[in-house]
Amino acid sequence: MIKNCLFAVALLSLALAGGCAKGGNGAGNGITVTVSDGNLAALYVTQSVQFKAAVTGTTNTAVTWSLSGTACTGTPNPCGTIDPTGLYQAPATAPNPAAVTFTATSQADSTAIGSLGVKVVQVKVVVTPTPVTVGAGLVQQFTAVAVPDSAPQKFTWTCTPTSSCGSLVQDLTTSGLAVYTAPSSSQTGVQVTATSTVPQVPASAGNGTAKVTVATSRLTLGTYAFRFSGYDASGNPVAVAGSLTVAANGSITGVEDVLVAGVPQTDIAITSGSYSPISNSNNLGTLTLLGGGATNKYTAVLTSSGIIRMIESDSTGRTGSGVMQKVPANTPFNVGAQTFVFGFTGVDSTGNRVGYVGMLPMTPSGTGGTITGGLLDSNDNGNTTNVCGAPPCAVTGNYSADPVIPGLWHMTLTSGTTLNFDFFVSAGQTTNATAPNPLTLYAISTDPIDAIHPALSGSMVYQFPMTYNNAAFCSATTSQCTSVSNLTGASANVSLTFGATDGTSNGSGMGGFNGNFDQNDNGTILSVSSFSYQYGATSGANGRYTFQMLGNPNASPVVAPLPFLPFILYASGANRGFLLDQSSPSVMTGTMDPQPSKSSYTPTELPGTFAAATISNSDPTLAPVVQNLLLTSPGGSVFNVTAQNPNNQTLTGMYTMTVTGTGTITLTTPPPPSVATNAIYAIGFDFANSVITDFMMIGTTSGTPSSIIFAQE
Repeated sequence: MIKNCLFAVALLSLALAGGCAKGGNGAGNGITVTVSDGNLAALYVTQSVQFKAAVTGTTNTAVTWSLSGTACTGTPNPCGTIDPTGLYQAPATAPNPAAVTFTATSQADSTAIGSLGVKVVQVKVVVTPTPVTVGAGLVQQFTAVAVPDSAPQKFTWTCTPTSSCGSLVQDLTTSGLAVYTAPSSSQTGVQVTATSTVPQVPASAGNGTAKVTVATSRLTLGTYAFRFSGYDASGNPVAVAGSLTVAANGSITGVEDVLVAGVPQTDIAITSGSYSPISNSNNLGTLTLLGGGATNKYTAVLTSSGIIRMIESDSTGRTGSGVMQKVPANTPFNVGAQTFVFGFTGVDSTGNRVGYVGMLPMTPSGTGGTITGGLLDSNDNGNTTNVCGAPPCAVTGNYSADPVIPGLWHMTLTSGTTLNFDFFVSAGQTTNATAPNPLTLYAISTDPIDAIHPALSGSMVYQFPMTYNNAAFCSATTSQCTSVSNLTGASANVSLTFGATDGTSNGSGMGGFNGNFDQNDNGTILSVSSFSYQYGATSGANGRYTFQMLGNPNASPVVAPLPFLPFILYASGANRGFLLDQSSPSVMTGTMDPQPSKSSYTPTELPGTFAAATISNSDPTLAPVVQNLLLTSPGGSVFNVTAQNPNNQTLTGMYTMTVTGTGTITLTTPPPPSVATNAIYAIGFDFANSVITDFMMIGTTSGTPSSIIFAQE
């Protein structure tokens, strides 16, 4: 039986530090004093904290307490007060600067002191999602989190302007959750606000606000590009790429290319379509498209920014998953010389799995352009030399805009074999090397499948101009030292988290990285707590790397990196790109994404509403998943999860998050109770609001195969 190979990988190399900044603990005449506060990372305004002093070397353990700091002058003390027992009362306004030193001096010897430095901060409230578009009359859930973590997670909610807001109902069990129902007509300027119950000056410091636009539909007027992959009722691979136009009345028309069992059908007209919400939900809906005489229905889950992830949900027997994004009016594609890296997957003429990765320098000329200096690596069921011989293969080609269909382009690649593709311009930018959304194109084969023409589909992503050497994976310019990767293949089913590049080189010119992973091999779970391997940039190829990955260096005997020949990475930016297993019949493919660099992650950065859906599948027996996830925290280190699936079934559970940005989600499905555990890895962070915005998720329940799920706020 063919199994499905899945990986989710986190790469870490930074030394992580957390907690309070410690002051000195002094000793005099053999007396020592040590100060503690319960290991609080920060204190919030108006908080009461009992500080303790441990005195050794004398029977007189009494101490005298004092406060000091740049802002700690005046009457009353702007830093608050501390009584003779060490009970501290924080002020209503945070001192500026926020650092305060708490000192205990031994009454037996004044030269023996202990001190502890902490920060006293305002209580900041973060409301998610924001900004968000809510369909008229639909329901959107909002969550609030108070920072620092030790602050009470208690809030009051308001909505303005009251005349056009709609309705807002606060959850009586978890005050950090409110359910908003939009009015029946379009509105702009609506704000949903959560206010902390902690008294502070100014009172507005405890407000968190979400900006809301009420629209007639979540699918707004304009053009969308989409791609889909899966299987038909007979288990044959299916791939689709296309473009949709949403009219002012909500009707949908467009065009698509379809590959079924390697047989291409191009320029199929989508003559009609519609989108409707499921149970008044703002985030779940049904997308219906009629094209080529067939009606296909997709269950769609929408992010706050309008990205749509979907799975097939009709009676045709076709299964799979896809993504759809709105195309900006002024797309940055073909406005100058641009290089794209790509990752394509599919099958050969005998049904074996195939993967291609590479880079394409594209130079515009009129309504098209040329491709020179490109590179390509392939794996066809373990064969890496069938395209041009020894990889990487040199690639040339050309591309042109379709004269009739906007957003559709045709591309020919020559690398020993001539390959033809269509691609559709999607969304993204070309101006920020660390942006989470580089310009993306959705590509699909237009050649009939035969011995030299596999059936392929996938994405092409803009490569930001930079020097792609070993140090690019951990440089002062990008501050990116951490990555999360996902891999999917046939004949093994794996979920993993990895270590990160450190930008160093050894004597052979290789860089080093380390980390850990979890693996799900068709329901068999393997955890590797740590490993250390190598990677290296290809000389003369701007963006091609070799990576040793997986394996188990702690096993006895040691399990070598898998596969025995390395993975190939074509980078589109620092710690970002497409991965391909270079040698095994599993043909593992996937992506590497940068994890935002920060000293530590906390569970209270994760509450919010997330659109979650399967991103890839290599086995028709694995059912794709789409869910609306709601993560909340009532305080007291309790972190809850509620999931809604397309059948309107509610799942409940708990989540965790560690300082490294990895964690777990455990969900219980009634009836009968069925518990599923999942590993999660953060890959997106909003520094302005201090919230995690994206994470990868994969099942780690023994006996349960799992696909990789991407969740986005």
